[in-house]
Amino acid sequence: MAKELGQINASSQADIAFLLLVFFLVTTSMSVDQGLNRTLPPPADKNADAEKINERNIFIVLINKDNQLAIEGELSDVRMLTDKTIEFLTNPNDNENLAAKEKASEKFEKLQKDANAKEEDLKNYKYLIDHCGDPEITKGVVSLQNDRGTKYETYIAVQNAIVAAFDICRDNFSKENFGKTFDELSSDQQKIVKLAIPLSISEAEPRSIK
Repeated sequence: MAKELGQINASSQADIAFLLLVFFLVTTSMSVDQGLNRTLPPPADKNADAEKINERNIFIVLINKDNQLAIEGELSDVRMLTDKTIEFLTNPNDNENLAAKEKASEKFEKLQKDANAKEEDLKNYKYLIDHCGDPEITKGVVSLQNDRGTKYETYIAVQNAIVAAFDICRDNFSKENFGKTFDELSSDQQKIVKLAIPLSISEAEPRSIK
């Protein structure tokens, strides 16, 4: 009888332990990497003629295996990356070594001649021109490449610094034209700002970087 009671108690303890395990699995919030909050561009069409990008319009950011950052070929600090990226994109003094710009109306005219242009894009560019004073849009592209040995934390810190530059540019444009920050705008207004400040980031496959 005592043996049978012992078996019952052992079985009950196993059931209780299992229920507790299920309870903790269900109620515990686990930390999960959310990834980067942006969509990478689709693969390029190999049959299409790629538009040549002027060297001045490419802002090169490299991270080597020792987690050292190089901005335009010079060793730098991630704390300087956001400001340098903003300067490159906005090019306030029309420096010939920084990104070139073109009027929104010029891009609109190109779209009008493009048989594959979307009607929504044409509409949004027209709104941008009519309501935001035909702003100049940067042709700049930030090119980011890291070494295979780069630490994930370093890579994310660099990513965040670059994206922060675009966020600041969008906030400044939003305040100037709508009197609000980008996050406070309506979804339609945000589309307009994204046309004026496109998130142009190009990432290459990791390689050995000295």
